[in-house]
Order: sequence, then C-alpha cells, then structure tokens
Amino acid sequence: MDDIEEIRKLKARYFRSLDSKDWDLYGSLFASDVVVDLRRAGGQLFEGREAYMEYARGMKLIQSVHHGHMPEIELTGPTTATGIWAMEDYNIWEDGSQNHGWGHYLETYEKTDGRWTIKTMALSYLRIERSLGAPPIIAGVENTGHLRGLNPAGG
Repeated sequence: MDDIEEIRKLKARYFRSLDSKDWDLYGSLFASDVVVDLRRAGGQLFEGREAYMEYARGMKLIQSVHHGHMPEIELTGPTTATGIWAMEDYNIWEDGSQNHGWGHYLETYEKTDGRWTIKTMALSYLRIERSLGAPPIIAGVENTGHLRGLNPAGG
C-alpha cells in the first residue's frame, strides 16, 4: 500500500473513531508527542497524546458528524508528510446547543515502525453556524492567512 493511501486511511479512521467515540482507536492515531492546536477553532493548545485524549474524552457531545474532503498530502521524506484537509462537522452538545462548521485541518505525519500517525494537527474554521438564534461565526479574509500558499501545513 502506498504511503499517501495509508495517510488517507489514517484520517478516515480519525473521523470514524471520533464520531463513534472509539477512544482507544482514536488515541492510537496520534504520535505520543503530538501537538494539537485548536486555538483558531476557539480551543486551546495540547502537547502530548495523553493531554489531548483527556480533552477529547471529556467533550460533552451527544452526537458528532465529521467529514474530511479533498486531501492535499505531500510526502516530505521517507517517514514524514504534511496534509491539508477541508472539513465539515456537525455537533450536538449535551446542553442542547448545536454547531455546524466548515474549515481545514493542517497536519504533519510521522511513520514509525511502518505505521503512520498524526504528529501535529491544527484545526481552523472558515464558518461556524451555531444554535438557532445565535449569529454565525465567519473567519473572513483576515483570519485565513494561515491557509495560503502551496503547502501551509509544511511550516
């Protein structure tokens, strides 16, 4: 199997395990020293798999639906790669609120012992529509500079 296809499968498992709350599988998809940056999505920065998984397991989601589209994957070495994924998500929270968002994941990957994992992951939204009555959050041009250029995931 080629490396780009393995990375596509890695991200597909990411979305499936997140939505099914399969936390063992979800956690296995990240490098032990992963850095997850959710600051552009209204969250925080997590360093290390355990710190991020504590956050993920604690999310108060009743249901989530995540889709990744149009991957731009570039092999940067025999054991490294970058990826950009357009995404859409829909979440229903325990408090009854809902959000529907569109944005991007910027990622790096690392291959160890023949297996690809997510090394860094940054999520940003272009638009988030919240529960009825709440105005949408729109990134606008000024908040999309991090997506510009041929390979913004490559640093």
